[in-house]
Amino acid sequence: MGQRKYFGTDGIRGKVGESAINPEFVIKLGWAAGKVLAGRGTNKVLIGKDTRISGYMLESSLEAGLSAAGINIGLLGPMPTPAIAYLTKTFRSEAGIVISASHNPYYDNGIKFFSADGFKLDDDIELAIEDMLEQPMTCVASDKLGKASRIEDAAGRYIEFCKGTFPSELSLTGLKVVVDCAHGATYHIAPNVLSELGAEVIEIGTKPNGLNINEKVGATSMKATVEAVLEHNADLGFALDGDGDRIMMVDNLGNVIDGDQILYIIARDALKNGKMQGGVVGTLMSNLGLENALSKLGVPFARSNVGDRYVMELLQQKGWSIGGENSGHVLNLNMASTGDGIVAGLQVIAAMLRSNMDLHELSSGFEKYPQTLVNVRFAEPANDPLNAQAVQLAVTEAESSLGKRGRVLLRKSGTEPLIRVMVESDDVKASEKWAEFIAEAVRKVAN
Repeated sequence: MGQRKYFGTDGIRGKVGESAINPEFVIKLGWAAGKVLAGRGTNKVLIGKDTRISGYMLESSLEAGLSAAGINIGLLGPMPTPAIAYLTKTFRSEAGIVISASHNPYYDNGIKFFSADGFKLDDDIELAIEDMLEQPMTCVASDKLGKASRIEDAAGRYIEFCKGTFPSELSLTGLKVVVDCAHGATYHIAPNVLSELGAEVIEIGTKPNGLNINEKVGATSMKATVEAVLEHNADLGFALDGDGDRIMMVDNLGNVIDGDQILYIIARDALKNGKMQGGVVGTLMSNLGLENALSKLGVPFARSNVGDRYVMELLQQKGWSIGGENSGHVLNLNMASTGDGIVAGLQVIAAMLRSNMDLHELSSGFEKYPQTLVNVRFAEPANDPLNAQAVQLAVTEAESSLGKRGRVLLRKSGTEPLIRVMVESDDVKASEKWAEFIAEAVRKVAN
């Protein structure tokens, strides 16, 4: 099987109308996926999307391609990514297809696949689809063409699933919650989940128009949520991203609670209730404060590469269930097969209610170490500054000075010619000093 040409770590993504995100390619992609998946069982594939205007075009292109390959299609309409994973599993479909570019602006879009069990597609199936894309497109006989139908109760089913992850003995009555849906796929889901569980809900970012997804709202732009929490004197705020697989939270004082803090709260609660399986997986970017706080609780911690796909791989390898990224991807495999912002938020509220603490008290269990990040451009891709002796010496010097009170991370950006220099320390001046020291060494070598 060949090298990957189209699939990245999170499916296929790009600017609409360019590269692979155009009708011609997407029809072929639907057909290729259909040919690979055909005859595996139910012969049905589900398609869901976020609220981007290009979703209509890409949905109908996929539908045409799948139908030509003889696959039946269930159309879910605008649905969060984790909902599509869940529904793919409950409908026993061959696969679920998500049309979304997550937290990106409206002019980007992407396509990713879930397997029948609600996890991301196996590499060998992705590679088989890539191989099929190289073949000339054909069409099955008319009596074998796939049919499409709309699944009317998709939202209701997923709302019930989310509510079912919240302990039945607890209620949100008396809680005032701000929910920011980023004008994305959770706009008709998250407010209903919380209000049906008893909360008083103040909603923002729930008026999608196809062009405003993630614009100054949601998990990547926290100002709107913070302001709403303070203005309405709310107990807490949920900020989801465009496809609902990420969450950031806001406490009653207006402090942003990021993915690392959410992981800590969920892990500590699981430990207290005897539900902790092994340890917690973070990434190379997870705050050292998280690692130290978990270590004080006696909870093992492991780091994966950046990306929820890698967090998932390490969780499965270790047989653990809780993991995530500081950007707000939070996985709890006992609850859902993929990162789910609504479910993670409900777990945090359950921990609040069980411990009789507000979100501010609950998240003050660990001290976040200041992180200094410096990006350095490098000109010649063939010249790898990370292998240069001068850079390695600078890193060694910084690490021996910081000792156990800090951490150094150098990594290449996956999308542009940048070296990211990150230094973390309990002393902000030290982290700034050493980040600049290493960045200067990278600059000398790189240019």
